[in-house]
Amino acid sequence: MEQTRTDRRYDVIVAGGGLTGVAAAVSAARLGKTVLLIEESGCLGGAASQALVFPFMPYWTKTTDGAGNTEKFVLSRGFLEEIVRDLEAGGNILRGTAFDTEALKLLLDRKVTGAGAEVLFHATLCGVEKKENTVVSVSAVTAAGILTFAGSRFIDCTGDADLAVLAGVPTLLGREPDHLCQPMTLCFRVGNVDKKRFFEAKPLWKGELYDKWKAAGKTSNPRENVLVFDYPAEGVLHFNTTRVVKLDPTDPFDLTRAEMEARKQAAELMSFFRECEIPGTEKAELLYTAPSIGVRESRMLDGEYTLTGKDLRACTRFDDAVAAGNYDIDIHNPEGSGTSHYYFPNGTWYTVPYRALIPKISDCRNLIVAGRCISVDHEAQASIRIMPICTTLGEAAGVAASVSLDEDVPVQRASVGRIRKILAESGAFTGI
Repeated sequence: MEQTRTDRRYDVIVAGGGLTGVAAAVSAARLGKTVLLIEESGCLGGAASQALVFPFMPYWTKTTDGAGNTEKFVLSRGFLEEIVRDLEAGGNILRGTAFDTEALKLLLDRKVTGAGAEVLFHATLCGVEKKENTVVSVSAVTAAGILTFAGSRFIDCTGDADLAVLAGVPTLLGREPDHLCQPMTLCFRVGNVDKKRFFEAKPLWKGELYDKWKAAGKTSNPRENVLVFDYPAEGVLHFNTTRVVKLDPTDPFDLTRAEMEARKQAAELMSFFRECEIPGTEKAELLYTAPSIGVRESRMLDGEYTLTGKDLRACTRFDDAVAAGNYDIDIHNPEGSGTSHYYFPNGTWYTVPYRALIPKISDCRNLIVAGRCISVDHEAQASIRIMPICTTLGEAAGVAASVSLDEDVPVQRASVGRIRKILAESGAFTGI
């Protein structure tokens, strides 16, 4: 393929158009920076649109006031809360968690273009030009050839730390010591369901009947139960229940096998509904499976600081905190059946330090990483990986890139006080 070069230069280049990348691009653009957002698919939303990840997992805690009244205390605010408000205003979200996927995609288009950021769809990151410890440009494969874009600051929101890897920045894969990652899951949606009767029959499809069907070898899915959510459309259910283990999400051959295996598991579940005559599913049809399998965990930055599960359980309040969360440490067994949880007590939360978003300065001075691939261990990643928290990390990354540009310093030297101040002014909550 003949390489096509471009003379376009941007203050900030964001790789990955999921909620993390959108938040990063919008926050940087709103601070007056020229921004390019590169996305390999044809829409924004990332896991929400490409992997049909749904709904938003809880991003709040419960607190008690002096009179003993329980209140909802939101932890993921700022841009995430703006998205939720806009979806609610359009009647496209329920209870702050269940959203209309198509409405979300359209809203993200408006947010990015409204902020003045430029978007490039159907462009797959394929190269990085780096001089010493500074990224100079990135290249992407497109239908027009390989396009190259120069920038001053770069934000990796790819989920798999693709930009960091191409820039020669160290990363880690999965858990220690075997580097297995949490299972991959292909979400799918089923229509023509009598949802009232289906949920009334929960003891059948989530209990002994499913256990017996599984024990008979009628599915290859190692998951211990059926995970389903009520989708906000008449007769439609959302399933997050396939499970593919012991494959590497960063190996394209493994990823291919995972997609095929998960589609087979989805079809097997439809057979379960028919063969076992689950009430409400008599006319059920598999509407569609996600365009891409959902990846919970893959590469993680080896950065200035590695946030650990121990830090989370201690609800550590870091001086350089840029985000907060308390989603449980939710580990789907990388080897098969079972899911472990550590739930945070009401009224508590942990913080995410800015140092977990940046490489060591000797590795790269103008790259920030945001989303599920920040510098965390396997246990901490199991909590910070959800979309609401990733959105807040993207917003923090966009602000940090802007601050480092304004101060003309490496991202590692950007004023954390200034970053936190701007986040607070935009309505974000950093936890301290």
